[in-house]
Amino acid sequence: MPDIESVKFDIKNIKAIVGLGNPGNKYYKTRHSIGFRIVDALVFKNLSEWKVNGNIEVAQIKLENISNNIYVIKSLEFMNSSGIIIPFVLKKGIKPEEILVIHDELEKEFGSAHVRFGGSARGHNGLKSIIRIAGENFWRLRIGIGRPKNKDDVSEYVLSNFLPEEEEKIPELITKALGFMFC
Repeated sequence: MPDIESVKFDIKNIKAIVGLGNPGNKYYKTRHSIGFRIVDALVFKNLSEWKVNGNIEVAQIKLENISNNIYVIKSLEFMNSSGIIIPFVLKKGIKPEEILVIHDELEKEFGSAHVRFGGSARGHNGLKSIIRIAGENFWRLRIGIGRPKNKDDVSEYVLSNFLPEEEEKIPELITKALGFMFC
């Protein structure tokens, strides 16, 4: 396992990109599903397509200057069961430190994007599910969604759609997230 302090993100070391979200049109534009929207844009940009594989969707992309294909994955289960992607990834010989998980982050202001290696779930149920199976040492692209004023409103907040003025900025946010991965 790499020393967290000495690890620097490099897409060349990533073999699987996982977008977190909830399945179905009802949830697609919610804050909790921003990971889905980013990986959908990534798959579209790379002229790939999703294929259902049991209870996950998988696409493969090929990037310039990278020898291996990268698996892009979404769960067809709800957020709390996001860890179901891990057996697929492990069967492909991919180690946790070769995984990038894209997820919403309450602790960051809307529109921000931060890459981090390892750490706890910080209350995020999708991350908890992945950590239970893979451990903490994987990459995260944390997409800021802001936090409601009242902490009792968190569940409702993450399952609500972005405000119209936020939704207008989603294409820019997706571009920013893709830039973090491929700069």
